[in-house]
Amino acid sequence: MRPLRILCLLLLLSVAPAAAARAEADPAALWQALAGGGHVALMRHALAPGTGDPMRVVIGDCATQRNLDDVGRAQARATGDAFRAHGIDRAVVLTSQWCRCRETAALLDLGPPEDVPALNSFFADRSKGPAQLDAVRAFLENLGTDAPPHVLVTHQVVVTGLTDVFPRSGEIVVLRLTDGDGPPFIVAGRIPAF
Repeated sequence: MRPLRILCLLLLLSVAPAAAARAEADPAALWQALAGGGHVALMRHALAPGTGDPMRVVIGDCATQRNLDDVGRAQARATGDAFRAHGIDRAVVLTSQWCRCRETAALLDLGPPEDVPALNSFFADRSKGPAQLDAVRAFLENLGTDAPPHVLVTHQVVVTGLTDVFPRSGEIVVLRLTDGDGPPFIVAGRIPAF
């Protein structure tokens, strides 16, 4: 009889965290968490057709990069509207220096975007990834659990490198900031692209 009790207890303990994670993964709960602080919206830039970039990308020269199209611009505006519909009228908006991220960040219309090189793509040069990801983790660790809403607009490689999530264009991965020992955040869930 005792092994059965232990088995039941183990089963209960394994199911409870999963149920809590599913509850927080509900988009309505994620929006509420973002509005309440202590959470960060890690967003892949809006739709920019294609994959990768031309060989000689020049930061600040949009003609050398893959950029948003009209659908991507509408997607970025709709995402900003969704933030406002959920009570987030202003946020600290940080962005990659790449044109598609800067345009996405501006079209959200949540506050003036600030360029952060650590959010830049390292798709073409993976050797830059570890240092950039470490810089983003350090930034998140220093935010604290009472931080106001933050939106970080970046690229798939950065989102995936931080979270192991492969986001669609315009998708938001919500991070819950932690305090104490361990990682600076946990993935609370995903808000689908608009």
